[in-house]
Amino acid sequence: MENGDHGARFPFPFKPYPIQERFMEALYAALEQRKVGIFESPTGTGKSLSLICGALTWLRDFEEKKREEAATLLQHSERDRKGGGGENVCNGVQKSGQEEERGSSGATTEPDWVSEFVQKRAEREMVNKLKSSEVNEVEKLLQLSKQELSSEEKSHEEEEEGLIVADYESDEEVTTKTRYSIQLHCHYTIQGSTIYYCSRTHSQLAQFVHEVQKSPYGSTVSLVNLGSRQNMCVNPDVARLGSLQLINDRCMELQKNKHDKQNKADLEPKRRRGVAKATCAFSGYEKLMAMRDEVLVKVRDIEQLLQHGRETHTCPYYSTRMAIPAAEVVVLPYQSLLHAATRKASGIKLKDQIVIIDEAHNLADTLTALHSAEVNGAQLCRAHSQLSQYCDRYRSRLKAKNLMYIKQILFVLEGLVRTLGGKVGLNPVTQSTQSGAELLTINDFLFRAQIDNINLFKVQKYFEKSMISRKLCGFVEKYEGKGVNTHSSSVNKENQRIEGLGRFLQSLQNKPAAPPEQQGAVEDRPSMASPMMLVESFLFALTNSNKDGRVVMDKQACLAQSSLKFLMLNAAVHFAQVVQECRAVIIAGGTMQPVADFKEQLLLSAGVSEERISEFSCGHVIPPENILPIVLCAGPSGQELEFTFQTRDTPRMMEETGRVLSNLCNVVPGGVVCFFPSYEYEKRILGHWESNGVLQRLAAKKKVFQEPKKASQVEQVLSEYSRCIQRCSSTGQGQSGALLFSVVGGKMSEGINFSDDLGRCIVMVGMPYPNIKSPELQEKMAYLDKNMPHVDGRSPGKTLVENLCMKAVNQSIGRAIRHRGDYACIVLCDRRYSRTGTLQKLPEWIRSSTHTHSSFGPAFASIRRVRHV
Repeated sequence: MENGDHGARFPFPFKPYPIQERFMEALYAALEQRKVGIFESPTGTGKSLSLICGALTWLRDFEEKKREEAATLLQHSERDRKGGGGENVCNGVQKSGQEEERGSSGATTEPDWVSEFVQKRAEREMVNKLKSSEVNEVEKLLQLSKQELSSEEKSHEEEEEGLIVADYESDEEVTTKTRYSIQLHCHYTIQGSTIYYCSRTHSQLAQFVHEVQKSPYGSTVSLVNLGSRQNMCVNPDVARLGSLQLINDRCMELQKNKHDKQNKADLEPKRRRGVAKATCAFSGYEKLMAMRDEVLVKVRDIEQLLQHGRETHTCPYYSTRMAIPAAEVVVLPYQSLLHAATRKASGIKLKDQIVIIDEAHNLADTLTALHSAEVNGAQLCRAHSQLSQYCDRYRSRLKAKNLMYIKQILFVLEGLVRTLGGKVGLNPVTQSTQSGAELLTINDFLFRAQIDNINLFKVQKYFEKSMISRKLCGFVEKYEGKGVNTHSSSVNKENQRIEGLGRFLQSLQNKPAAPPEQQGAVEDRPSMASPMMLVESFLFALTNSNKDGRVVMDKQACLAQSSLKFLMLNAAVHFAQVVQECRAVIIAGGTMQPVADFKEQLLLSAGVSEERISEFSCGHVIPPENILPIVLCAGPSGQELEFTFQTRDTPRMMEETGRVLSNLCNVVPGGVVCFFPSYEYEKRILGHWESNGVLQRLAAKKKVFQEPKKASQVEQVLSEYSRCIQRCSSTGQGQSGALLFSVVGGKMSEGINFSDDLGRCIVMVGMPYPNIKSPELQEKMAYLDKNMPHVDGRSPGKTLVENLCMKAVNQSIGRAIRHRGDYACIVLCDRRYSRTGTLQKLPEWIRSSTHTHSSFGPAFASIRRVRHV
């Protein structure tokens, strides 16, 4: 390997740590034995590199084994062909050991030559199958291509059918799919396994790709990086739309325009040319194929793909998807793999593949969120208005079956709006409703909406086949009533003419005349996105089993602000297909504790047997003296620290917390990061400190920063925080570093590295329990209490609340130690952390070094003695 081969078994860019070698050995075994593995390796221990080198070593060994098996079969076939098979079917052929056993036991009475002949024939059939697979696949795909082309011609002949059923694909997209399928399908089937690596954010995926580039496999592996259109579009006219749904709709519209343009040219070459519709200049077939090949020969992250796409005027979104069948590693975000519909749309097939889910501490929450759905009253009314207009405009050109489904969808929308106390056809902003929240089972909600007689499975199929949601983009909602005019079709057409003339005159004033060759190509402006896709997601959610979900009806004073939310209670239902189809699934994270409910609620409930689950957990690479976790039970004045809802808002508790921080800032150099349990409490306690001078005293020692409310400002605050610490460290004068206030579960509690001087001390104020009064959480607890076993007499619902709290804590305190030479202290300010059950839910590498102090003096003394402090 070019970049180094320091591992005896696993190529590595440097000599791996012992825990990295153990990690790769365990990973290799899990892949070989078709396991579902839970791997915990603290951040800073080289988890990503261990995943890369361990998994790719297994993949290369697996491919080599397959090649050897194929070569052996071909050799046997060649010998049989040359020898005529005469010797092998004689009565004198010696029995194998297995056959002798069968003969002696009397298990079979057939002659030896028959068994031998059957075995040889099976081998020949397998060889022939290998030889003919390519031809068969090509024939099938060519036949599929003919069917697709004939169906396209038919759709042009039957225009009303095309309005509803035709897919939004370019003229080249269908043939592109067929061609690259023909070229790559054989490689895909021979290769056998692809590694799908997914993580939560694009920045985490980019970091993984950079690790691959630095690994010994960086120059030889075929890696494809997938992303959404929003992240990968290089067409400036589309990318500037910003919204994911608008970008998706516009992209599909441009593909359809190109498809229609080519078909019209083929079918009616002599017809007078009309106004040309806009198409995408970045999706030419030759360009896409060329970029597909570029993607496969060199590892690139999304930024590098975008740069290459802009330079070559080629779409990275489509070219990367074309490269999936030939890839050894596919890198993609959570939702692209964990959501079945998105997975299907991306062309991802998981049968016998390898899936690695990184940063998986929140996997259950992610699955729940992906399969929950919400739609508000304004969106329901708008969708009904748009679909009504669509139906009226094309009624005479729609077939009876299409009309039937459209009327069913309109009926369903009326029922949904009625459950919120409103009425379709009227402006939702002006409709007042009675406030209140109600939670129903799926069946009860269907009865309440009076849509229990509608087959939602068939409606869902119609949505998928017709793509009706995308066809409503050009319709603006219209309502009856005060302030809203309903136009007749004639008036509406006249208004369209006037508006078109006005836009034309304005364009003459604002822009120079277009060149003659461009005058026929008038850019049709992108349409507004339709909320029907949200309705579609909500209706799809209602097809879940009655026990697996609930519907929350949240009624506000105004219909437009009222909403319907589907709450997914059993995430295992949608994870089952992944674990059942894949050869192996690896669930990895820096902090996977606590794992008991994770196994019970996500794996065992998805049908994974206990024997198939393997667990691996390792310590940190840092020496034990480099970390000092402390449970602080009391403050400097002796005030007991217990931040319950009843005590945390008292002036005494807030002032004692201020004194704890002041003392820590006096002795800890560099950066101190303080986490509060919620934004509300952060606002309250900082307001109190500002009024009594505590904040000013803290600012005199360290410059104070606060987590911003907008995600776009996070990078700026972190940069200023970092520069302040570096400046203070270099000058040694004035303030001794910086103090950063953040919130558990906020923008800085995950994915941010407070390494070295950026995080010499992490302070956790209180325990961040979720809102127990939330109807969603209460229903989830009730579901678990009813369907999950009680362990040691404890309610699964209460255990869920404790685990949610400790998972959030573990993510926050894990921000500090990021590499072997790093060091930090962790202060847990609440005596409840000293409970045995709570301590057990800390990561082992932190728990083993944790000290509990009932008074402040000894704790403060131990912090002063920390190495380098």
